[in-house]
Amino acid sequence: MENIPALRGRIVSATMDIEDGIIAFDDGRITYAGQASEYDGGAPAPPSSGLILLPGLVDLHCHGAHGSDFSDGTVEGARSAAQYLHSRGTTTLLASLVTASPENLVRNLRAVRAGVEEGLLAGSHLEGPFLSPCQHGAHDPGLLLDPDPALMAELLDAAGPTLASMTLAAELPGATDVMELLAAHGVIPSLGHTAADNPGAAGFLEQSAAALASSRSGSGRLRPTVTHLFNAMPVMHHRSPGPVSASLSAAGAGNAVVELIADGVHLAPETVKMVFDLAGPENIALVTDSMAATGLQDGKYMLGTQSVTVAEGVARVDSTGSIAGGTATLLDVVRSTVAAGVPLRSAVASATAVPASVLGVSARAGDLQPGMQADVLMVDPELQLAGVIRHGEWVTPLPPAGAGR
Repeated sequence: MENIPALRGRIVSATMDIEDGIIAFDDGRITYAGQASEYDGGAPAPPSSGLILLPGLVDLHCHGAHGSDFSDGTVEGARSAAQYLHSRGTTTLLASLVTASPENLVRNLRAVRAGVEEGLLAGSHLEGPFLSPCQHGAHDPGLLLDPDPALMAELLDAAGPTLASMTLAAELPGATDVMELLAAHGVIPSLGHTAADNPGAAGFLEQSAAALASSRSGSGRLRPTVTHLFNAMPVMHHRSPGPVSASLSAAGAGNAVVELIADGVHLAPETVKMVFDLAGPENIALVTDSMAATGLQDGKYMLGTQSVTVAEGVARVDSTGSIAGGTATLLDVVRSTVAAGVPLRSAVASATAVPASVLGVSARAGDLQPGMQADVLMVDPELQLAGVIRHGEWVTPLPPAGAGR
């Protein structure tokens, strides 16, 4: 690969905002990130005209991109989706798998495991099958199951150490047993697709945090998450606050991290700004929930077993009209979050350092400190993509298969 000189521009991360900074690399690692005036590694690059340097983005929840679905069960599909997302600035990501039959879930987990072993993916996220039938969203309701520790053990065996997160409906019988099994293996329990009441949701998050804290897995994962807050859960009402208020309270106390799909479709910008004001960026993970249409034109696609139509960038299940994931990249989500009134540094933190800490990989990803992986995103002042470096190498953008988003 082409040798990368030191990069110069404004550096923005969770820990710094430097107007004129230098980032230098060696052997795939950052060796310097700081003021240009203090750099002593040789002649630095000339000052840039508005270039902003961000950490590579970290997505905890994405189902695919560029025509490929992580739930298609093929290593080739997982590889294609991951490489496209890398080229758009998401350098660390979990492959999210929608509800499927047990045998297909085992197959899909094994395909993602191969992608992890290739260094393309950070792990897998199971979104189902232990979800509420009344909050199934884009998942096939005929494939939903009550939480089953025996099936969970089979899925853990198929994934090995690569299963990182699993979405559960707290109110289902057996949810606590599965949650404890997940936490014992260092897998993050994520409250979502749930009809739980406020006490049930609060109790699930509290018990999940305690179970992760007592786990001997060595994963470094200490906080449960909430799968796409507001979406696929009851609307918050002042006499029936439900899981939304429980999740906001847990996040505000630092005991959970809430996902936000801040793409301008799933949430109003005022809602996004409100959650940042209430919970703080350190307790929010921006996610995409991206599906196969991401990066492509409107048209017909599949999300697991569900047929989906994308029109004007909005994906909906053909049979129900439910929103079927997103079509934005994580950089698009960061841009929308900033447009909603969230400071750039806060939005960047919630798309980098926070999800990296959730995954227990803060020592190598999510920031721009010396010794970390050289994952750097270059954007212009309008947060449009200018270049991506992953593991110290330029990521070659893939040719568009349709009208790029």
